[in-house]
This record gives sequence, structure tokens and C-alpha cells, in this order.
Amino acid sequence: MGGVDLDCLGSSKGTPAAPPLPPKVTHRRCCSDMACLPSRAHSYVSTATWNMWERLFDDGYKADVIICTDSGGAVYAHACIIGMASPTIRGMIKQSRKHGHYRKISIRGVPHDAVRVFIRFLYSSCFEEEEMKELVLHLLVLSHVHVVPHLKRACEQRLEQGGLDAENVVDVFQLALLCDAPRLSLICHRMILANFKDVSSTEGWKAMKQSHPDLEKELLESIIDEENKQKERIRKRNERKIYLQLHEAMEALVHIYRDGCRTIGPHDKAFRKDQAPCSFMACKGLELLVRHFAGCKFRVPGGCIHCKRMWQLLELHSRLCADSSMCRVPLCGNFKDRIEKQNKKDDKKWRILVRKTLRAKSITGAPYFSLEAQIGSSS
Repeated sequence: MGGVDLDCLGSSKGTPAAPPLPPKVTHRRCCSDMACLPSRAHSYVSTATWNMWERLFDDGYKADVIICTDSGGAVYAHACIIGMASPTIRGMIKQSRKHGHYRKISIRGVPHDAVRVFIRFLYSSCFEEEEMKELVLHLLVLSHVHVVPHLKRACEQRLEQGGLDAENVVDVFQLALLCDAPRLSLICHRMILANFKDVSSTEGWKAMKQSHPDLEKELLESIIDEENKQKERIRKRNERKIYLQLHEAMEALVHIYRDGCRTIGPHDKAFRKDQAPCSFMACKGLELLVRHFAGCKFRVPGGCIHCKRMWQLLELHSRLCADSSMCRVPLCGNFKDRIEKQNKKDDKKWRILVRKTLRAKSITGAPYFSLEAQIGSSS
């Protein structure tokens, strides 16, 4: 992974279910050579003071530690400063041998520039934006290994806020797991699931397939699980749509037999020629079904599929109707009496249908029978 040494980080499995939100980073990012001041309300340090810390690192004045890096590089630092900023570096300094005026420690597995930016951050808590963009993965590793939490949070935020793409998301995901960055790992996991076709063709995915087959298996299982969940959501949405249509049909049925609409209505009300268009979507189809039901010669249940549907709608209405004595829908009272004689198995099926029909309407709007509640006052 671009020269990052992963062996020193340990291992981790799986992705976190509910990672916590990271606390705010308490420093400002440098976009120029001038150092920045940590944003703390309870203290103030002048820019000149922070420039002094920058110069102390850059000039190496009275430095007493040499940090050896890859390719024979070296960074000079002050033991008291970097030891206070990182407990692991403090331990390394204590265990190191003194060579003349200097103690030597090694930080390897990452580029020399990454080590320099990291040590500079221990002095001033600042970084150059371009350096962070280029070295963010290495700095994430260094901040985790050497326990510098404020730099680690800055690296995580840099990756979360526009630092991820199909090419690097697999590498970042593995690093996030190894570096105990749950929020970042979750964001990477979601991005992999959402862009699996593009991600699975990258070199990062192929490398992970060879080096961490168990992780690849977990990701593939997550993708299958997500696809199943998506299918289940679609199934429930379609099912809810059907039950919502049933609910609208029930309201349209009450509307037809109470107010009348288009061509069908109660005998005691006359149609107006200038009648406004009906607001019930199911009204027209239901009127055609009622007309068919009235004139069909095979309307005995089971004789005609259209009449069978009408019988079912009438029975569903009777189970939803609050007061059959005031209801104008035909056979409402008859079905109420029939319910008491119905066997338990059929009754259970109808109860489930009623519950799902009411639930579908409660999710999208007002409760059932906004019209039915007015039947008594209008009759």
C-alpha cells in the first residue's frame, strides 16, 4: 500500500455497526509557511510564539535526538518535546543508546517526508494542506502507532471529506480497520457497497483478494446482504402500495354510495351537470366494477372473477366500517353478521388484511374513513 508498513498495526476483523462521531479537531490547517494557532477559548498564544516552535524544529537548535528514516534519511528533534507529544516515542527514546550528544531512534516503513511532517506536527500542531493531501495515509499510520489522537482525527476527516475514490477506498478501508478508525471504516464500507462494480476492478481490490481473503469474503457477504435488504424494501414498498390502493378503494366505495359520483349514486340525490372532477383515483374503476356486479348473471361468489373481487371489497369494507346501521354501502350489515360465523382460519386472514390496510394509510396520511366518520351527519 504505497510503502506503508502494516505489520506494526496488528489485525482487525469485520466492520463496526454503529461507530461514534469523532470529536472536533482542535487545530487549524496551515495553507502557507506560517504556523497556526490551536483554536482554544481558554488561552491565547501569539503567532510569533508558534513561529518560534517552527524555527526550533527547522533549525534543530540544540537537538538531542536523531530519527532515522528509510533511504538513509534523518530528522533532528528534541527529546523533551517529541517525548511529551507521543508516549510511544518517549519509550523509544528511553530504550535508545546515546551516541555522543545524540540518541538514535528509527521510524521506518513510511517515506522520509511523512516522518518529517509528523515530527513537525508534534512541535506546532500544524500541517501544510498539500502535505496532508499527499501523505494522509502515512500520517494516519504514524498518528495511530505513536498515539497522537488530534493528528489521527485530522487524517480521518481529510479522508472522509473528499479524500476517498474508487481507486483508494479498499486501501483506506483496510487501514481504517487496522488503525481503529470506526467511522472512517464505515464510510469506506458504504462506499464499497455503493460502487462495487468500479471498486472490484481496481488494483486495491485485487491486492486485498490475495492478502486478505477473509476480508474479501466479509465484503461479498455484506454486498449480498445489502442486495437482499434492498429487495425486501422494494417488496414491502410494493406491498404497501397495494394496501394503500385497497384503502383508497374503500373510501371511494363509501363516497359512491353516500354522495354519488359520475353515473352511480344514492337514489335520493340528483347529479349536477357542472359537478367537479372526482378527487378519488379509484372512483372510476370502482364504478365500472359496481355496474358489472349489478348486471352480471354469474355474480355468485366463484362464478365471475370480477364479481368475486367486488364481494371481497364489500367484505373488507364491512370489517373496516365503524357503524353498519348508518352505512349506505350495500350488504355491510350482512357481512358483519357473517363474520361471527366465519371459521378462525379465514377470520385470521381477514384480520391481517385489515391491519395491513390501516397501517399502509397511517404511514402515508390520515387514518381510515375520514369520509365514513361523516356518514351519520350527512344521512
